[in-house]
Amino acid sequence: MELTENPVWDGKLYSDGWREGSGEKITVIAPGSGRAVGQVASATRTDLDTAVASAKLAQRAWAKASYTQRAAVMLKAAALLAADPARLQDILVPESGSAWGKAGFEVGLVVSELQECAALASHPNGEILRSVKPRLSLARRVPLGVVGVIAPFNFPAILAMRSVAPALALGNAVILKPDPRTPVSGGLALAELLAEAGLPDGVLHVLPGGGDLGASLVTHPDVPCISFTGSTTAGRKIGEAAGPLLKRVHLELGGNNATLVLPDADVRAAASAGAWGSFLHQGQICMTTGRHLVHRSLADEYIAALCEKAGNLPVGDPSDASNALGPLIDTRQRDHVHSVVTGAVAKGATLAAGGSYDGLYYRPTVLTDVTSDNLAWSEEIFGPVAPVQVYDNVDEAIEIINASEYGLSVSILTSNAYAAFELSDRIDSGAVHINDSTVDDEAVAPFGGWKASGAGGRFGGPNANIDTFTETQWVTLQSEIERYPF
Repeated sequence: MELTENPVWDGKLYSDGWREGSGEKITVIAPGSGRAVGQVASATRTDLDTAVASAKLAQRAWAKASYTQRAAVMLKAAALLAADPARLQDILVPESGSAWGKAGFEVGLVVSELQECAALASHPNGEILRSVKPRLSLARRVPLGVVGVIAPFNFPAILAMRSVAPALALGNAVILKPDPRTPVSGGLALAELLAEAGLPDGVLHVLPGGGDLGASLVTHPDVPCISFTGSTTAGRKIGEAAGPLLKRVHLELGGNNATLVLPDADVRAAASAGAWGSFLHQGQICMTTGRHLVHRSLADEYIAALCEKAGNLPVGDPSDASNALGPLIDTRQRDHVHSVVTGAVAKGATLAAGGSYDGLYYRPTVLTDVTSDNLAWSEEIFGPVAPVQVYDNVDEAIEIINASEYGLSVSILTSNAYAAFELSDRIDSGAVHINDSTVDDEAVAPFGGWKASGAGGRFGGPNANIDTFTETQWVTLQSEIERYPF
């Protein structure tokens, strides 16, 4: 699909309707073909200032709207997308290099997010407190105002919508800056969907742009909250910039996630979960399995099965539904992945499968004999690479898992789920999945990492979203003015 087939966003941004931006045009490049498939407008600080001023005004009316009105917009958007998933799926494939199945899966996640956030609008928003005085004392949750959302390229639609939808449902306005490599699927297509569903002008602004625009959004004095999903390196810079301003900042960052294969695991099933965790969307997921810890008694069989999976996965044009994997996002990322793989082999690792590429299409790769000081083991790769390390006892494995600076997602594969549940108490991770992949998320579940994988609130579920996108206000009420001794 040519993105320019849709005239709504061709060369435009979304800010009080569709209009031209004051920055240079952004050319959208399909990583699978290398072709330019469209142009969108980019925003400058002037556009940002205008958008924030508009959002501040629109937010007041939006917050006063009944919860049923806000819920209706979410439900209408979900229904529109569910009825016509191609409106987003056809963009995700060329723009983000999503394989057809991954794109369809992502569209389903967006629908679920909108549906859950429709219910969020009617969730109880406070509690009655006890007081020593004869008065009504209550704590209530109120919107933050204008929420700045900075979204990444890998799952652009859902990783934008999981902040946009709850923030809107709870009465905030949103300034969304999508990654400049995925400005349509990560922003403009979502704006079109929500506008069609009845979202008032001024409540959502989508401003494509690069790092300079993101930095301006982070430090803008009238944006009290930033929700960022991206690399740990970028997240640290955002934290440093926002800290002195005392802003509320939510950072969902990188991960170097581990799959622990216990000695009683079904090896073929474990290899399937491991392959899914490492290779889905070319490994470009924060929850990707970056470390496979396999008991020595199963190691040879597991590695052979994982290599078989890697060798049989079709890699190619993402618009062809028969291809399981598409391209990496750009040459910079491809070169990074390949340097990690070749560097790992140079330091003694064994290349058991893959390790080659054609253009941006990188073959699923398995590395064995990987030591803990090897970058392929210690750092997030963000590519289809499965490093494997062998362990002899569970205590050793838990120590290796927790030695990472990251703490996002861990999976444990076993025939004794209860024993694995007991192990989860010892694991430093925001998520632990027993007998499932590290790649797992649902709109109803609080998602976020520990340590270098995140800081701030969580995304998903009513409690996490309310904590993340509202502020607590204490209100007291009594019938007469209190008398004081002076």
